[in-house]
Amino acid sequence: MEPETTTVSIEVDGESDEFEIPLTLTNALSEGEESSADVVGNLALLGLAQQAHGIVHHGHGDVGDELEAAEEATLDEFEERFGQSFQEMTGHSH
Repeated sequence: MEPETTTVSIEVDGESDEFEIPLTLTNALSEGEESSADVVGNLALLGLAQQAHGIVHHGHGDVGDELEAAEEATLDEFEERFGQSFQEMTGHSH
């Protein structure tokens, strides 16, 4: 049985990408009345925050001021969206 899917579209500065995801999955991951778009947005921001953290704190060598500022901005957006810091949500801090 094929699951019911929905198309996710991402647009960034005139570039776009699309892919299909099962609605059952976004429904399982949603909290309360969150839409599939909310769930995918949350996961996108979580993934970016994880990657930024890994690059800045677990990479090899100096990453430079620009990447450190990008991580800080991403973590600020994370806290605004989720109401808690990345460190609080993941239990991982430095």
